[in-house]
Amino acid sequence: MPQVFIKTYGCQMNERDSEAVAAQLAARGYTLAPDETSADVVLLNTCSVRDLAEQKALGKMSAIAGVARKQGRHPVLGFLGCMAQSRGEELVQSGARLVVGTQKFHRVGEHLDSLLHGRETHIVDTAEEAGSQAAIREHLPGPGGQRPVTAFVSIMQGCNQHCTFCIVPATRGLERSRTIPDIVAEVRELVDRGVREITLLGQIVTSFGKRDYPVKDGRSAFVQLIEAVHEVEGLQRLRFTSPHPKGYGADLIEAFGRLPKLVEHAHLPVQSGSNRILKEMHRGYTRERFLSLIEQLRQVQPGIAITTDIIVGFPGETEEDFEQTVSLCREVEFDQAYAFKYSQRRDTPAASMPGQLPESVIEERHARLLATINELASRKYAELVGSTVEILVEGPSRRNAARFEGRTRTNRIVIFEGDERHRGELLKIQVERAGAFTLYGIPVLTGIDDEPTPALTALSHS
Repeated sequence: MPQVFIKTYGCQMNERDSEAVAAQLAARGYTLAPDETSADVVLLNTCSVRDLAEQKALGKMSAIAGVARKQGRHPVLGFLGCMAQSRGEELVQSGARLVVGTQKFHRVGEHLDSLLHGRETHIVDTAEEAGSQAAIREHLPGPGGQRPVTAFVSIMQGCNQHCTFCIVPATRGLERSRTIPDIVAEVRELVDRGVREITLLGQIVTSFGKRDYPVKDGRSAFVQLIEAVHEVEGLQRLRFTSPHPKGYGADLIEAFGRLPKLVEHAHLPVQSGSNRILKEMHRGYTRERFLSLIEQLRQVQPGIAITTDIIVGFPGETEEDFEQTVSLCREVEFDQAYAFKYSQRRDTPAASMPGQLPESVIEERHARLLATINELASRKYAELVGSTVEILVEGPSRRNAARFEGRTRTNRIVIFEGDERHRGELLKIQVERAGAFTLYGIPVLTGIDDEPTPALTALSHS
């Protein structure tokens, strides 16, 4: 059967979409290739939120096509996802024979069959399709055939927010939610396969089911979903991403203190600390409202980790606006923040706004913000040295397969000396040192008196 290589650019939602496509193709008999060098089919699933991701994908596809020509090979080249949805037919001009949009991932297999059997020369499928939000549910086995420990579950597609910098409503359409029973059934299947941690995915997960499920006992549709998933026997941890600050109602904040499987980690994309810029972005909240949400979350869960997304260099951003973002970071003391340089996207209101900033200004501000973020995060990580944390062991470290890694409930990566017997375990680790957004430690043994005792094997500091 044909070998297929899939590469993903962008967010966790793109990663989840690619996994579902790969699982669907494997079920049809396709073999998943480790790289593009010998693949019969090369598919790039590409984000459109930032121009850099699109340019990387276009450059990668051009390079793949050039190497294949020199080798006398003629693989089927294709684009999937947001860029495919946005650019459509024009990607055929770049050599792609398959272009599949965000509502047609489940059609990739049948389209490839048509291309490989010569029934079609090229296919562009970017039309809307009712029910597509429920089509992303297949999962691959864990790496090397091992049982997976964590999994992402897509609960909805689309976005109704229409932030002025964002192309997503144009590429993924308006919000469409799955049913709670369907999502719970998928979670139950995953737990039966050994998954212990689930992350619920959506462009704005907190908007889940607003038009499908009425508020019940003061709880929104999203909180009703969290409660239903929380009841799945065998599930140990529950996360969600990416939310919107507007979705953090009193019911969701209260859930962090009431539901033990809901981890102590809240991601709240603030984007800017300036009220003027937030209004221009069409974010729907103020700096003061954001800070109030942080205070409420910390009252419910004092040890909760707070992470965020920030855009630097939005059109018209002054030095004062930027300094307000820096001061917000210092006031909140985020555990981690993802800082993005503003990227002009076609067909978005921000693209034609006055005051587009020079790249040099954006670069300089981005570097300053990163320095602040790293300083604050390093301090928080350093404070954990000497403490004992609980992790869910996910498997070998991605950077050093000789070691194992897991995550704390607050989403911090911890590296330790371990082996396959630890996979899927909840393990206590004594933290010996802190790196850049990573902790290193040794497993601790629990004695009869339940006092943790460091294991004999120490972690080298190399």
